[in-house]
Amino acid sequence: MRSTRLPLRAAIVLAAGAAAFGSTDDQPTAKEIAGVYPEAHSLYLDLHEHPELSGHETQTATKIAAHLRRLGYTVTEHVGGTGIVALMPNGAGPVVMLRTELDALPVEEKTALPYASKVHAKDDQGHDVPVMHACGHDLHMAALVGTAAIMAHTKENWHGTLMLIGQPAEETISGAKRMIEDGLMTRFPKPDVAVAMHVGNGLPAGKVGITPGIYDTNADSLRIRIYGKGGHGSAPHTAIDPIVIAARTILSFQTIPSREVKPGELAVVTVGYIQAGTKNNIIPDQAELGVTVRTYKADVRKQVLAAVTRITNAEAQAAGVKREPSIDHYEATDAVYNDPALAHRLRGVLDMALGNDNVVTEEPITASEDFSYFVEQGIPGFYFSLGGANPEKYVEAKTAGTILPSNHSPLFAPDVDPALHTGIEAEVAVLRNLLNGTAEDFKKSLSP
Repeated sequence: MRSTRLPLRAAIVLAAGAAAFGSTDDQPTAKEIAGVYPEAHSLYLDLHEHPELSGHETQTATKIAAHLRRLGYTVTEHVGGTGIVALMPNGAGPVVMLRTELDALPVEEKTALPYASKVHAKDDQGHDVPVMHACGHDLHMAALVGTAAIMAHTKENWHGTLMLIGQPAEETISGAKRMIEDGLMTRFPKPDVAVAMHVGNGLPAGKVGITPGIYDTNADSLRIRIYGKGGHGSAPHTAIDPIVIAARTILSFQTIPSREVKPGELAVVTVGYIQAGTKNNIIPDQAELGVTVRTYKADVRKQVLAAVTRITNAEAQAAGVKREPSIDHYEATDAVYNDPALAHRLRGVLDMALGNDNVVTEEPITASEDFSYFVEQGIPGFYFSLGGANPEKYVEAKTAGTILPSNHSPLFAPDVDPALHTGIEAEVAVLRNLLNGTAEDFKKSLSP
């Protein structure tokens, strides 16, 4: 009888290919997802209706921690503030981290959904503000809990250590840094790989997007205070109006990307707020600008920040002020980088799980986020996009040339079903694939 055994070299190659690009064992079944979906959906509605601001996610963290404990995870709370670390060891193998954000935004919800947020809270400055999950973090949390449940119930399909992270204060690009400073990489097993996803209306629900290499932008938050000379609104010649200086400064900022940065290089300078004055006939003595700067490249980042400083000081000097403006660079994060080898590997996994037509390659986006802090610890990262748009409305908008509400809009509301289904399915497939083989094998698979 002729042997059907493969030569050893061929067997090794096929085994490596199966590990890299997934197998039927990686794919969550419809029954598995159906078993966890009702609880995940209920959690989503609860989180959406009861959002909390960055750094104040106490009830949110408590809810997520309770769900994970019931599933058998070892949970540590208050890491870097309200952060959560949940571990499930399952034999020898790599340590794989899946991260979700916990925080919401100071936005008044206008979706008219029956579970719309009506929450108001005090921000860090003591102002009463509306609060809304306008960025989809509620869906991310619900997907993570659903994924955690499937992984806990099917430990025979993977081995290694699953690390789940509930990160606070993503919207202020500070929570990841705080968790790291609080010993995330030393008090707990250091991950061999880090995974996260983000929902948005850039894709229809049911699809995911992958961006190898640079995924998003560097972000720098600036608080600029311009000092003038107060006076009576009817006698501007006796004052130095900081509002006029601020207006000139804002307009001059727009010449940085249009006239200073090389055409084709990304640079965004946006003034999100200007605060000054108390009454229409009083010239105030100062004005404050809130500025965000977004770039892809380090040299462009340096150029733009230097230009912002130069223009701010020059406009103030041109107005004859006695006190130089202050520029507080109070938040910053680097661009998220997707390890190309990891993205290639997981593209195959997601193709098998969702179907080739439901996995698309996307260009880098101009938003930013602090997942980059985890990657900068020497951890290969995979950050992918999850479609959130109602498929019919997505097609209608494309046909009409209109744009659906974006993240941070008071009208943003992902199409939960099928977006939540797809999020859980994608996360389980990715985790099962990564939690396969030894940690050393995993590292070798990503080596150049």
